[in-house]
Amino acid sequence: MLSRGKIATAIVLCTMALFYHAQSQSCPEKNGRYPVPDQCDAYIECVDGEPRRQLCPDGLLFNDKVSLFTYPCQYPIDVDCGSRTRTQPPIPTEDCPHQFGYYKVGDRANCGQFKNCAGGTAYVLDCPTGLAFNSATYQCDWPDLVEDCDAEAYLGFKCPAQAQGLVQPVRFFRAPNDCQKYFLCVDDRPRVNFCGPEQAFNELVNACDGVANVTGCA
Repeated sequence: MLSRGKIATAIVLCTMALFYHAQSQSCPEKNGRYPVPDQCDAYIECVDGEPRRQLCPDGLLFNDKVSLFTYPCQYPIDVDCGSRTRTQPPIPTEDCPHQFGYYKVGDRANCGQFKNCAGGTAYVLDCPTGLAFNSATYQCDWPDLVEDCDAEAYLGFKCPAQAQGLVQPVRFFRAPNDCQKYFLCVDDRPRVNFCGPEQAFNELVNACDGVANVTGCA
């Protein structure tokens, strides 16, 4: 972990280097923003023909596809760096690997939380029940579609084996101890769903039904 003094010194040195380097850059047009050839989180901003090298906040990348009226530093998922592979050294905090970004919280069996790091401060958020955070899309998704999530361990349910020769791509199972909860097995991977108020899952019709119509759930 860098001390505050070392971070401040690094920022000053970096700012000076960027300023002097910018003087050697030229502006294709009087006003615009242009990528730095080898670095994805830096860019040249031209105002009235004067170039100035800018650096995105740690964790964000320069998107050269956005308009002049849009903030150009965006999350990595929204930016195609191409050959611009270099970025500034990270500035981590106790809770965040970068100053900005979205990150999964927990292991493969605990996939339902993520944190939004903003200015080095982490804000922990929960996915809706039964969904898992997908680091590839920054969205909450079915756990069987999330590469680093063990859907069976996370949901506490394993789809029963199918009879040989009789393969169904989609199957339904009521949760053992909760009439309003049921599992949808898609290609033998579980997803959890819930019935609404005064309803329960009816295995006879594979759908939510009035509680009075479901045996053992009155």
